[in-house]
Amino acid sequence: MGEPKRVSDELSIAGQVTPEQLQQAAAEGFKSVLNLRSPDEAGVLSDEQQQAEAAGLAYSNVPLSNSNLSNGQVSEALEALEGLPKPVLIHCGAGARAGAIALIAKATQENLSPEDLTEQAEQLGLEPDQPHLKQFIETHYPPKELLPERH
Repeated sequence: MGEPKRVSDELSIAGQVTPEQLQQAAAEGFKSVLNLRSPDEAGVLSDEQQQAEAAGLAYSNVPLSNSNLSNGQVSEALEALEGLPKPVLIHCGAGARAGAIALIAKATQENLSPEDLTEQAEQLGLEPDQPHLKQFIETHYPPKELLPERH
């Protein structure tokens, strides 16, 4: 997974975690894990919930599909995130879905401008055209030509 990347004080992101990394996350003060992978993805930790709970972490799993985009999935992930004790380690396979959800949560909480959001995505090594992020940007930020010009 590499080191978790901090998105905010409450949210960090990672790729697939191992039992050791769950233990380490708990030791570093994380309180919960949000797993965005579906159980049928390659390389998932089949007993991740048990491992997380054994490490003393709250656990939630909301499978997010990259190909089958729906706002419902994103809302469900954000709701799960809302309900988990912070700080939360959000992970998927390589970190892109996790990054998108963390940034969407942060953008919503902090009212980020599209520029700030894009800049933070770049800092995390996330493509702004990551499907969930792109969908969020298109849904929540009207295209520039629709905005009144600032003088």
